[in-house]
Amino acid sequence: MAITTSIKLSDELKEKVSTLAQGVAQTPHAYMVEAIAERVARDEKRRSFLDAAQRSLAEFKRTGVAYTHEDVTAYILAKAAGKNPRRPKPIKVPRARR
Repeated sequence: MAITTSIKLSDELKEKVSTLAQGVAQTPHAYMVEAIAERVARDEKRRSFLDAAQRSLAEFKRTGVAYTHEDVTAYILAKAAGKNPRRPKPIKVPRARR
């Protein structure tokens, strides 16, 4: 269900939206709806990324399990080169360094 809302734009921005919308064969309304939808999707993706990072950090602090940068880099580069490398071995970080 669509809900009607209003948005106040400066004359300059309104003119830019109108010009750009014409350039992509859209109405100014459709152009603004698409722009808002894209921004919402981007912000949701960013929030999801940050939430995953927080969960990962909490898991690391709880377990202390990590991988060295060197091992992960070597693994990724070997995979990218088409090789079949062994997975990096996890290390246990002491609680005092978490």
